[in-house]
Amino acid sequence: MSLGYACINMTLGKQKPKITTNRSMIKKTFNEKGIPYASELGIQNCRDLVEIIKWNNQNGINFFRLSSDLFPWASEYNLTELPHYNRIKNILGGAGALATKYGQRITSHPGPFNVLVSPREHVVENTITDLTTHGEVFDLMGLSRTPYNKLNIHCNGVYGDKISAMDRFCKNFERLPESVQTRLTVENDDKASMYSVKDLMYIHERIGIPIVFDYHHHKFCTGDLSEEEALKLAVSTWGDIKPVVHYSESKALHESNDKLKPQAHSDYISSVPNTYGLDVDIMVEAKAKELSILEYIQAEA
Repeated sequence: MSLGYACINMTLGKQKPKITTNRSMIKKTFNEKGIPYASELGIQNCRDLVEIIKWNNQNGINFFRLSSDLFPWASEYNLTELPHYNRIKNILGGAGALATKYGQRITSHPGPFNVLVSPREHVVENTITDLTTHGEVFDLMGLSRTPYNKLNIHCNGVYGDKISAMDRFCKNFERLPESVQTRLTVENDDKASMYSVKDLMYIHERIGIPIVFDYHHHKFCTGDLSEEEALKLAVSTWGDIKPVVHYSESKALHESNDKLKPQAHSDYISSVPNTYGLDVDIMVEAKAKELSILEYIQAEA
């Protein structure tokens, strides 16, 4: 079992100059400075990814979620249009080789604007564009075209009929390139009106993609399954690939504030979840990122 964290290394981000993979810019700046500036920021982000991978190895962390902001406004251009593309390609190849050497699992979680269930064609086209870029980045890193290096999304909408929405998901899945299809996973939601693990089995049975079980989300959308039942059902969809689960704790458990939504994630974790004897990798979705893992490990030592 490996514990991982998502996107931002708080420790390295406090250094001067800071080390980060999510340098970006507002749309106005992109319109003014264009692709050349996006390329400059992108190559800095890629260089810092190498440093984060090294830091993870030095600190015993073997699981990391890559930021979706590696290339600012990536939906507006093809990566091959970047002036620094060849250098970026070499850096990403080196980053992937380093992660493989250290035994680090790299995944990503493209954002909520990716909606394969949408009835609106332009939304689906934008989703395909964004997911294709994620797949290209993972290919440039030399990462496996399997869910071991997953690209994880939510359905992100019901549109009045879950079955019809999931049918659209499956239909639009066929429009994705192999670099995405082979890595794609789908995650259960944190609202009762959305998708439980039981709901998502419909997608798995149609197109075979694995289900990522989120412990915290399950509390709000059970599908009439216990935690153990939902976890084991999700894990059963992974075949020979080690499953990934997501874990976080409600901020309300750590702070006395009546205004907090129960779905809000805490900064730190006080425990790791019960895996019911299953071998999984755990993505810790705590606001303190790697600090939450280091604090937990130190407390358990």
